[in-house]
Amino acid sequence: MNSQNIKTIIGYGSPQANSLYSMAALAKLKQWHLHFYVDHIPSYLKENPIGNYRAALELGAKIIPLNKLEHAKDDDGSTTSSAEYICKIRQPKEDEIYIPEGGRCRLAESGVQKLAEEVLAWKKEANIEHLTVALPSGTGTTALFLHKHLKPHDVKVITCSCVGGDEYLEKQFYQLGETDFPEVLTPEKKHHFGKLYRENYEIWKELYQQTQVEFELLYDPLMWRCLTDWLPKNTDQTLMYIHQGGLLGNESMLPRYKRKFD
Repeated sequence: MNSQNIKTIIGYGSPQANSLYSMAALAKLKQWHLHFYVDHIPSYLKENPIGNYRAALELGAKIIPLNKLEHAKDDDGSTTSSAEYICKIRQPKEDEIYIPEGGRCRLAESGVQKLAEEVLAWKKEANIEHLTVALPSGTGTTALFLHKHLKPHDVKVITCSCVGGDEYLEKQFYQLGETDFPEVLTPEKKHHFGKLYRENYEIWKELYQQTQVEFELLYDPLMWRCLTDWLPKNTDQTLMYIHQGGLLGNESMLPRYKRKFD
């Protein structure tokens, strides 16, 4: 990809997606535009901007609700999907780059490869013999490409599926064109993305008390819950945990947890 020709990023997802803020920051840095499509924007959020939505707007992102676009309607009156609208109706131009939801595309590999190189440099510097890298997965893009570039160096990558089940995550892996996958840890209980779980909130608070590090509340807690079972069985491994960022999302998630469980 020749980034010199790019003027606009096109993406889609939730109005509170971490990727929305990340792409807005990239567009601001590169002096590009960002057109980000969402199914709809809840009226409360529109009137009271918060989290990734607020920050992306402040960076100049154009957040477009499909339910307000007349030409985004199917024959039966329902709103078409964001991906279908972008590819079939919006049709990105030569000076626009289209990034699927969650960054699930081959373009992500080069950046993740650089992350893998940093991990290997730290492993060598710290003289670590047995290293396992852990991170949760949405689309699984980061975990998959980390596995690809770390496995040849005997570094293991483990992950868990936060958005769907293990089959959903495997499907995302295949769509990225790979056939060798990281190890997927499965939580004991079925997990629904975005639902509030006391266990998630408790481990989030415990992590902060022990480390003084704030984690985000959508992905990190589930991975740490899986790790509480994994760690006692793998005492020979040094664990590196990759923080998911996304702390702006806590602006909306944390009040929900406090209302329900505090």
